[in-house]
Amino acid sequence: MAERSMLASPATDSRVRTSAWVVTAVILAVLLVDQIIKIWVKTSFYMGEDLPITSWWHLKFIENNGMAFGMELWNKLVLTFGRIIVVGLLIWCLVKMVRMEGLRRGFLISVALIAAGAAGNIFDCVFYGVIFNDPFPPETAQMFPSDGGYSTWFEGRVVDMMYFPLFDFVWPDWMPLVGGKYYEFFAYIFNVADAAICVGVAMLILFYSSDTGVAYAALAGSKKEDKKGETPVQKK
Repeated sequence: MAERSMLASPATDSRVRTSAWVVTAVILAVLLVDQIIKIWVKTSFYMGEDLPITSWWHLKFIENNGMAFGMELWNKLVLTFGRIIVVGLLIWCLVKMVRMEGLRRGFLISVALIAAGAAGNIFDCVFYGVIFNDPFPPETAQMFPSDGGYSTWFEGRVVDMMYFPLFDFVWPDWMPLVGGKYYEFFAYIFNVADAAICVGVAMLILFYSSDTGVAYAALAGSKKEDKKGETPVQKK
């Protein structure tokens, strides 16, 4: 704990290599699993199709414009380009952080999960509108259709399918505001990329909050050092 309270120092070469491989493997694994499941669902399910696996776990195919758990708050292009910028910053931070001593590997994995999850949904937004069509149910989508995709670049919709209706009930009539209304937990439908983001954030909050502070201080310190090292241009 004492080590993590100070600015992180450069790590040894062997540790850097191992951490880099682990982070890369996590990102690639999340992206691969996420895209395999999405492409399978997209080409095997029609829109809205619900396949019960158990009473509390379903595969239900829906699409959304890009927010986690199907939420839609901002303009599509703003959301996509904003996410690309965030992923770029996270990758830059990871490249810097794998070289720092005093940061636990679990912290790097947490950040890698968040970066991979965001990147997974970016792929849908950027490419899916071009490589898939959008037929009416009960037909399923085709990949690389001869007549083109359902939209343009950066206008694709994110595929969601993980649905966990753990329990439901109707609120008692005497309850204010919600009385008599139906309630379901957990009603959100999400994908592997969303799950990776949530797991990464939860890990940071629960287990690696101290590492977050150390990493931020080290990144800020290195930025200041870079500015100090710049040679000022002399005026003639």
